[in-house]
Amino acid sequence: MNNRNLGFWVLTALVVGNMVGSGIFMLPRSLAEVASPGGVLLAWLFTGAGVLMTALVFGNLAVRKPNLTGGPQMYAKALFQEGTEASTLSGYIVAWGYWVANFAGNVAIITTFASYLSTFFPILTSEAHLFSIASLDVSVGHFLTFVVCSAMLWGMHALILRGIEGAGKINLVATTTKVLGFAFFIIAALFAFQKSNMLPLVADKTGDAGETFGLLTQISHAAVTTLWAFVGVESAVVLSSRARKQSDVKKATIVGLLTAVVIYMGISVLVMGTLSQSVLVQSEKPLVDSLSAVIGNSGSYLMAGLGLISLLGSTIGWIMMSSEVPYQAAKIGLFPKLFLKDNAKGAPVRSLTITNCMSQLFIFSTISQSVSKAFDFVILVATLAYLVPYVVASVYQLKLVFTGEGYTNLESKQRFVDGLIAALSTLYSLWVIKAGSGDMKTFLLGIGMLVIGLVFYPFLRGVKNREPVDMSNRI
Repeated sequence: MNNRNLGFWVLTALVVGNMVGSGIFMLPRSLAEVASPGGVLLAWLFTGAGVLMTALVFGNLAVRKPNLTGGPQMYAKALFQEGTEASTLSGYIVAWGYWVANFAGNVAIITTFASYLSTFFPILTSEAHLFSIASLDVSVGHFLTFVVCSAMLWGMHALILRGIEGAGKINLVATTTKVLGFAFFIIAALFAFQKSNMLPLVADKTGDAGETFGLLTQISHAAVTTLWAFVGVESAVVLSSRARKQSDVKKATIVGLLTAVVIYMGISVLVMGTLSQSVLVQSEKPLVDSLSAVIGNSGSYLMAGLGLISLLGSTIGWIMMSSEVPYQAAKIGLFPKLFLKDNAKGAPVRSLTITNCMSQLFIFSTISQSVSKAFDFVILVATLAYLVPYVVASVYQLKLVFTGEGYTNLESKQRFVDGLIAALSTLYSLWVIKAGSGDMKTFLLGIGMLVIGLVFYPFLRGVKNREPVDMSNRI
């Protein structure tokens, strides 16, 4: 049976749908905290250009190496000679990093869901003291947010265990609702846009310790945050085994990215134009607050409802992807056999359970922090982890350029262009990693989570590499 049934438009929708998730609902606030309006716009442009280089790398690899399907770990494995320890270790570390980024990133989506739910249940933001654990004071709002996030996580867990096909249908409905919600927001916000809210366009920002940051520093600080918005650009590559044509994977990746850039920049400008900087920085749900400022409480309730449905779909999609990565890696000997078990419905039950248990650990951050602070913390850790497979894919493209593998003798000019793109992609990813090291504690946590993966590597010894298994019956 032919399982290659995903065409260009379906692949493009997957790329856009996975990228435009929790970021669209929370990033306007996160960015306003670290950069002036001019810095925010320049950060979007700079990040969009950098991620475009990475998207071109992924797209080109899909064409040059159509046999390497299933995700970035395949490129890491192919960096070294097949069957060697270096090949297995490289593939494992990238699979681990991608998995870590996924289960950490899922928490950002879930906490955003709780934030928008507070529109209907304000008690979720209550600062009233509930109880203390040692020196930790827990408020009513923080505790209830923790309960809601945990219930959301394990509710999606139960849904996916009942069958991936049914979960996929819910995701489709949620994505459609998301598009309608954005269209409604854009139309309404255009009528209330005030240029004065964006002035001064460029201004110094003050840090927690009273230090002053200029425009270039603001762009650097915003780089990690804006990159989070484009996580998922590799979605078409992960699902390339189901594409009708590998060339569609490349086109869908690029078109999907450019579409996301337009959406993010457009909504960022509209939010900044409807809320003052001081209000935006304090907002736990910026799109709702922006629409409320335009048409009152009725608009805020409608936007919050649309946001909840959208985030529900994003949560389903990313939890499915998160559990699939280690499951498929285990199939080819890049992850412990522990992750292989599935249930009667075809869901990777053990991988799903372990993945969600790891996400639950991150959800504990909501006990002691506001939702916005928890969101900022999680996306920094997750984004730094995502950069590992991005760097590896770029380095693998450089290897193909230098060796000529996958190119004909008449493609010397194309090899040069591809090499330049891969070099720029590598430099961009390394620069974002450096930018993320500004908060050394969180940076070390993100890198430490990758290092922890080496503890489990000995479980792979003695496991024979196997051919990749078709993912079409799972997603």
